[in-house]
Amino acid sequence: GEWEPTWSSRAAEEAEAVAAIPCSGHGRVYLDGLILKGHEPVCECNPCYGGSDCSKLLSDCAANAAGGDPYFMEPFWMRHAASSAILVSGWHRMGYSYSDKSYISQLLVEYIKKLHAIVGNAITKGKYIVFGSGSTQLLNAAVYALSPNSSMSPAKVVATAPYYPVYRTQTQFFNSRDFSYEGETSSWKNKTDKNSIFIEFVTSPNNPDGKLTKEVLEGPNVKSIYDRAYYWPHFTAIPSPADDDLMIFTISKLTGHAGSRFGWAIVKDEAVYEKMLTYMDMNTMGVSREAQLRALKLLDVALEGDGKEIFQFAYSTMRDRWIRLKEIISKTKRFSLQKISSQYCTFFKRGRDASPAYAWLMCERQQDKNCYEILEAAGINGREGSLYSADNRYVRLSLIRSQDDFEILINKLKILVSKE
Repeated sequence: GEWEPTWSSRAAEEAEAVAAIPCSGHGRVYLDGLILKGHEPVCECNPCYGGSDCSKLLSDCAANAAGGDPYFMEPFWMRHAASSAILVSGWHRMGYSYSDKSYISQLLVEYIKKLHAIVGNAITKGKYIVFGSGSTQLLNAAVYALSPNSSMSPAKVVATAPYYPVYRTQTQFFNSRDFSYEGETSSWKNKTDKNSIFIEFVTSPNNPDGKLTKEVLEGPNVKSIYDRAYYWPHFTAIPSPADDDLMIFTISKLTGHAGSRFGWAIVKDEAVYEKMLTYMDMNTMGVSREAQLRALKLLDVALEGDGKEIFQFAYSTMRDRWIRLKEIISKTKRFSLQKISSQYCTFFKRGRDASPAYAWLMCERQQDKNCYEILEAAGINGREGSLYSADNRYVRLSLIRSQDDFEILINKLKILVSKE
């Protein structure tokens, strides 16, 4: 006979109810405001929009190009509302571990391996996989696992500018006796010795400039952590599968679900893998079961048609934004953008144009010593170069936010360039 929902009916109705509220196309209603009795759903408006239905465009509002929220993927998931939805019972996996006594879903591990095999961006055969609450938690877990015990001198943690500031701030925050932040790789080139262990962060593609990079330091005591958060076909060409000893990925830059806080590390050495597991055990006892369940559902959708639909959508969106931005900046000599060449991509099986997650904008005029302040005065909020250990003539502008955010950014830049 036909199946009739029982306890799930109300939950499904609530999800449909909030999804049906349009907020004028400039905001979103979430379940948070509906599941509690006596609470009415409220539109949460995109930046620069207000009113009960987000229909009011706010004047004198600055463009938000600072944050890395990947809202550019939201339209894809709205088109796949049915296939990506998930309804969780109140008694879903209430225990601390899975049936194999681990904190890691082996089914999700298999889907991650399948995804990398189809995309061709990482080799997983013969390697171990660790889950973390986003890549952020895994970064320090990796530093911990690669560091010597306290009987030796602390490992020196380094990176090449411009680099993601969390490498520095997180290492300094934990203030461990086993590792310490020791600045840029340029200070240690040709200075590595057998008495010190170096841990080099390598971001490829790089945040903030989107360039494919490699480690700088060499020697038997140099260990590298490859942050591969952006090594997906929508942000960069995939010339070959990465085969680094320790690679970190995150779902936030793959599917756009930054709030789910799910990432994974692919580890070659078993001893390093075991130390990372110990870190996760002591820190959070693994990743939330709900986050793992959602990640599994999202990857299942992403793998449909061998990933062609999701990556084509994401790549087209990012490429078009980059083209529009370049066109505006090409009309002025006051600003310039990073140079990223077209390259053959093994996933798309053709050459592809640049489509970086961020614009690394430079103020070219000698008197414009602080580019962040120049843009801020024009109503554009980015992130100053010094955050990335670079000169303040640079500013990072996020291109992965919502379409509203991007359009406001483009309009502000047009006005700034036209004034010149």
